[in-house]
Parts: sequence; structure tokens; C-alpha cells
Amino acid sequence: MSTHKSLGKKLRLQKATKSNRRVPAWVMIRTNRRFTRHPKTRHWRRSKLKKG
Repeated sequence: MSTHKSLGKKLRLQKATKSNRRVPAWVMIRTNRRFTRHPKTRHWRRSKLKKG
């Protein structure tokens, strides 16, 4: 990937990075560990973001 990214791409990557987190502990407690992993987690090598 190039070093110079457009602003839109940078913002999309930033949003994806922020959303790529584990489920908070209080959510696990509140749901009796029904949600232990986040359904939208993404690994940089396995699944790619939509281009746009």
C-alpha cells in the first residue's frame, strides 16, 4: 500500500481500526457471556475492507 493515502481512505482505515476491538468485559457480564467475541472483528490478512 502506498505511503500517501487520500483523506477518505485514511478515515475509513481509522474507523476500521477503532471498530476492530474485543467485546467489553461489562457486555460479557451483562449478557451472561453470550457474546464473548465480536462478530465484526477483522484480521488484516484474512478479510479485507470494501474498496470505495
